[in-house]
Amino acid sequence: MSALNVNLDLVKKYNVPGPRYTSYPPATQFAESLAWPALFEKIAANNKTGRGLSLYFHIPFCETLCWFCGCTTVITTNHGQARAYLDHLEKEAARMALLLDSRREVVQLHWGGGSPTFLHPDEIRRLGAIIRKYFKLSADIEAGVEIDPRRLSREHILALRESGFNRASLGIQDFEPKVQEAIHRIQPRDMTQRVLDWARELGFRSVNFDLIYGLPHQTAESFNRTLDAVLEMSPDRLAVFSYAHVPWIKPAQKILEQKILPSPEVKLELLKMVIERLTDRDRYIYIGMDHFARPGDELVAAQRNKTLQRNFQGYSTRGNADIYAFGMSAISQIPEVYWQNEKALPDYYAALDAGNAPFPRSYVLTEEDKIRRETIMRVMCDLSLDYEAMSQKTGIRFAEHFANELVALAPMEADGLVRRSPGGLEVTDTGRLFIRNIAMCFDNTLAPARDRRFSRTI
Repeated sequence: MSALNVNLDLVKKYNVPGPRYTSYPPATQFAESLAWPALFEKIAANNKTGRGLSLYFHIPFCETLCWFCGCTTVITTNHGQARAYLDHLEKEAARMALLLDSRREVVQLHWGGGSPTFLHPDEIRRLGAIIRKYFKLSADIEAGVEIDPRRLSREHILALRESGFNRASLGIQDFEPKVQEAIHRIQPRDMTQRVLDWARELGFRSVNFDLIYGLPHQTAESFNRTLDAVLEMSPDRLAVFSYAHVPWIKPAQKILEQKILPSPEVKLELLKMVIERLTDRDRYIYIGMDHFARPGDELVAAQRNKTLQRNFQGYSTRGNADIYAFGMSAISQIPEVYWQNEKALPDYYAALDAGNAPFPRSYVLTEEDKIRRETIMRVMCDLSLDYEAMSQKTGIRFAEHFANELVALAPMEADGLVRRSPGGLEVTDTGRLFIRNIAMCFDNTLAPARDRRFSRTI
């Protein structure tokens, strides 16, 4: 793929609130949880499949709050809190491990946050040991961890490597000092470079950078300098997110309203520059949404082979695995049901201390949900739909079942986002940017646009 040319008029037209589809239905549809016996039956039935496991551990702690952050965090400088948290993670892991066939292998592992590197190196090793105690790790496990380059030592990276991690994601956002000051996250480039060097030296096979556009004081000129630095550092993958301003969910974001936020026009110029620069001369392949990867990356190969998946951990090459998630706010996912842990630390602790399951919210999928989930998954991952293949996979007459939805794609076809044929549809290179909008055509849970409580799609 040569460099993509971004049409700003189309971006303005399609930049509306919408889900990110890390699940379908989205987590906004979760309600009061099933009673434990009913949920236990779902887990027991899933356990008979022998499918691989994907484990997620949420480490919520950060020493300081980044004012743009939309994650579930606990802000504290008291590192002693980590000890109690690990105690409860072990309680939760031990409880779930009793329900799972010990022969099922963990093919994917991810630690997110907050910041997993809030943990001291010995605590990182302790959590790694807890996971190995209760679960069987695959020899070719994909193990990724989110890293905050601030307040970090080489010993942290070594402890992560010793715990089996082979992929790392470094939060950067922007290298400009003025932007970093405005978002309350001071992180000079040499600090990030040092961590990148440690990761490569110690054998991490892939390093991802996270950037954000739409932050205070960003201009095309300033963000171009950040991209210059990023391209010099040459990460294996990039996630370039649009700043999601959701102060009704994250009140701290109101602080940024007092700053100089880029105008919508400037924000769109930033997006255009990011995509065109990263895809120029095939430096990176645009996977879709906000993800880019080197041409030889596993994500690119999986997309080409139509084996790419999407779940709560984002785009994944290990999609045929069931997610069992641990820690406050963590979401688990098996084909029949989703469930989410307590979002507040005291509630999470109290449930486990009482010997109870710590998940108050869940969602049981209907057969229609499963059909639409598979359709949205294939659109977002394959960038195409083969109606006959989808009919065989879902057990319905696909084109008839989705006749209204396929007709509704006509305006997107006129805008050059999709190409339709009697046997299927294909997302164009331009349409990759609008993949959330295309997926939304198959979502029957969406409220009217004015009532949606989601970030904007672009």
